[in-house]
Amino acid sequence: MELSIDVKNKYQLWLDSEFTSTQEKESLKTIMENNPKEINEAFYTDLEFGTGGIRSILGIGPNRMNRHSIRRATQGFANALKKSFSNSISVAIGHDSRNFSKEFAQEAAIVLAANGIKVHLYDHIVATPLLSYAVRYHKAQGGIMVTASHNPREYNGYKVYWDDGCQVTPPYDELIINEYLESSDYSAIPSGDFETFINDGLISYISDDCENSYYDLLLKESLNLDLCLKKGKDLSIVFTPLHGVGGKSIPRALDNLGFSNVTSVPEQIEPDGNFPTVSPPNPEERPALEMAINLMKKINADIAMATDPDADRLGVVVSHQGEFELLNGNQIGILFLDYLASEKKKQNRLGSNPLFIKTIVTTPLQEKIAEYNGVKTINTLTGFKWICGKLKEMETNGESFDLLFATEESYGYLSHTFARDKDAINACTLMAEMTLKYKEDGKTLIDALNAIYEKFGYSNEKLIAKHYLGQEGKEKISKIVDAFRRYDSDTIADLKIEEKIDILAGKKYITGGNTEDISLPKSNVIGLKLEGDQWLWLRPSGTEPKIKFYIMTQSKESSLERSKNTCEQTADKISKVIEEICEKA
Repeated sequence: MELSIDVKNKYQLWLDSEFTSTQEKESLKTIMENNPKEINEAFYTDLEFGTGGIRSILGIGPNRMNRHSIRRATQGFANALKKSFSNSISVAIGHDSRNFSKEFAQEAAIVLAANGIKVHLYDHIVATPLLSYAVRYHKAQGGIMVTASHNPREYNGYKVYWDDGCQVTPPYDELIINEYLESSDYSAIPSGDFETFINDGLISYISDDCENSYYDLLLKESLNLDLCLKKGKDLSIVFTPLHGVGGKSIPRALDNLGFSNVTSVPEQIEPDGNFPTVSPPNPEERPALEMAINLMKKINADIAMATDPDADRLGVVVSHQGEFELLNGNQIGILFLDYLASEKKKQNRLGSNPLFIKTIVTTPLQEKIAEYNGVKTINTLTGFKWICGKLKEMETNGESFDLLFATEESYGYLSHTFARDKDAINACTLMAEMTLKYKEDGKTLIDALNAIYEKFGYSNEKLIAKHYLGQEGKEKISKIVDAFRRYDSDTIADLKIEEKIDILAGKKYITGGNTEDISLPKSNVIGLKLEGDQWLWLRPSGTEPKIKFYIMTQSKESSLERSKNTCEQTADKISKVIEEICEKA
């Protein structure tokens, strides 16, 4: 493969520079000799600081996750913090079980300490929500979580948080991105000795008191604590952390609540960055849960729960009439919202200003549930940082609210405010409590879900994710987005287009020629509202080489079965049009 002059120059710079180690230089030479295409992928561009951080395949080069990309991102973050806070600055850092996560966390701590910033560092693998909580607990100005969530084993990543414990949102994300771009000289990034910074007090380990206080607060969130403590042992739970960080935190939280009958999948309980039994370690996908399902069948468990490697997402399998049914993210969110709203309403605990927050690509059926219970709904852009950023915005503006629940379709849930990111520890305890409550009433979660559908109508959500790798893939994704942005037909899949929403342009185009401004932050997202309250949204990922299409259909007919068939047929028609447009782009 013939490399461009720019790629050759970047490669040679890394080969000649003092910031690269002898081992790294030898590796680069070997890769160039055996796989020049990999050199092109690793050097044709720099990692982009996307929606809250960086994420990529592990490797050497400016477009790969390595200690140099971590150092550069951390220097940009440090510069942004120093421009934003005048007094003493501190940052909390956590890491998951992925390969090099611990080393990357320590590298970030060194750069911050070398910049005179105090570091609160977890000395063990930790769940993402506990990192968010630590930022708030220590009243830190920022946070860093080294994780690539549920991506394949070849990946790692780096997420940054602001002083509210939420992933960075405007204007601070733009500030960090600009500082990141300015920090391109790897040799100029300050460094030092980790142990020396420990001895000097610039780096200190986070105490057990921090974690213990989180679990104490979580216990108080239970709506049926007496039931859980008395009957929790009667619920048979299978759990798997998929080789991630949840192996200790989830069983601990469940046991605190009285759920002692928890059987962990033995092959997956230990942390392992190679994820030997799953590829990828994604609790959204059934293959990742096969071992848990097999264990469910063996011990006749009521439910199986799986968390992703950094324990911020939850996947669920329910035993129902001899079948083992995998719930999708929207269904879990529907069940949580209905349970929380109905129980708090019954107990007079909704508060004076109950609030539900979801993303625009999460099922609109949840808005009907919220409205029925007198709960206000706010829609945000995709990503939990926008959900928690809305909480900070409302607090800053002095708006009163009582958060009932927050959710996104990609298996993220939050029913408290003491952490400001999706929280699978919270979700697991809530799921166990809800399942037990329905079991006491002689119902499974499927029974409860069908009752919701009968009451509010059926909703079907279909996600199509198109992966396009490398430089060519990036260009392909751009062409697909442009094709939908230029789409000028009045219909799609024989359904009339009532509204076209271009969030990048900040406009809503309504049938008949009217245009309205929209208040969401600018993002490369396009939505089509179709007749019958059906929706299609599309967005390129900010952290992965893919584009996602969200098809959301709704129906309320004479029977639940007819409603399901109508929704699925409509979704299939829309899917075919998507495939055709992607093929042509």
